[in-house]
Amino acid sequence: MADSSAASSLRVTRLIVVPTVITLAVTFLRLIGELLHWSSLFFNRSAGGGFAIVGISWLPIIFGPYFAVKIAKRGGAPVRFGKGFGFAALGVIVFLAGSFVAFAPGTTTVRMLAGFVLMVAAAMLQFVPWRDLARTLLAYAYAARVPVVIVMFFAMRGNWGTHYDALPSFPVPGGFWSRYLYLALIPQFVMWIAYTIVLGALIGTAYLAIVRRKKSAPAAPGA
Repeated sequence: MADSSAASSLRVTRLIVVPTVITLAVTFLRLIGELLHWSSLFFNRSAGGGFAIVGISWLPIIFGPYFAVKIAKRGGAPVRFGKGFGFAALGVIVFLAGSFVAFAPGTTTVRMLAGFVLMVAAAMLQFVPWRDLARTLLAYAYAARVPVVIVMFFAMRGNWGTHYDALPSFPVPGGFWSRYLYLALIPQFVMWIAYTIVLGALIGTAYLAIVRRKKSAPAAPGA
């Protein structure tokens, strides 16, 4: 059992190496672009990132299908893609509900934490239909977000004027460490982890289902 678990962890580690390196490169490119005040279309410095083109939040759309295909080639695809897509869609709904609870106007620390619990639930749902994909997305998500948390620490301490320290004015009690906990550590290690898992599972499952369907479709007469 231990050997099997270790082998599985090794496979996940190997699978996420290249995506993690790419993600790290995008993170540092984003930081440099913001520090040098490059185009806000690509390097938006407002709180939340302003949907800037250069950013790692878009990458699950690419790496979800990438992981799904790689895992399927090893024989780890789900038996029923409909179930996988259904859980992913449910995860999106639960995640959006958690986002509303956590960040609606007039939110409190308690409501924020309740919203984060819903986001965790959304991510956990993805382990039901396709555990291998969910585990891989979980590992990738943490590998992607650890560098962001480190950058945010220095940006918040130094007031760098980037989106990493342009944080919303939520009613967080205490000084720097409390703000860093509630506005950096918890969002990055809860909200963005759940976001990566849910979005990656949704796009990855849908993409692989479409690919499989095209491969299994009978050829047209005379083709």
